[in-house]
Amino acid sequence: QVQLVESGGGSVQAGGSLRLSCAASGDSNVNYYCMAWFRQAPGKEREGVANIDRYSITTYADSVTGRFIISKDIAKNTLSLQMNSLKPEDTAMYYCAAKWGVCGAWRPDEFNYWGQGTQVTVSS
Repeated sequence: QVQLVESGGGSVQAGGSLRLSCAASGDSNVNYYCMAWFRQAPGKEREGVANIDRYSITTYADSVTGRFIISKDIAKNTLSLQMNSLKPEDTAMYYCAAKWGVCGAWRPDEFNYWGQGTQVTVSS
């Protein structure tokens, strides 16, 4: 079992930055999981933003490549998402998620553990 708690959301103007954090607790370290950030805007499906596997190989959605950076701190058992050059279309609830094994296609239904979410609002 893994418990995930996100923090760091808020409101920012376009072009600004935010850093999201996800604190993990439970049976295993984040290093043994595929860890990912998803987001969901009102009326839209949940979509993958970025993931990082046990070898620290990262994958990003095209919409955030070059602007967002995912990282993990094994010692602190945390996952982070540095979001730069934010756009109004980045507005969404952001979720931290974990799945055992490889990241693969990283569909939301493949992930076993989810945080409660943290809201990010970007104004123009």
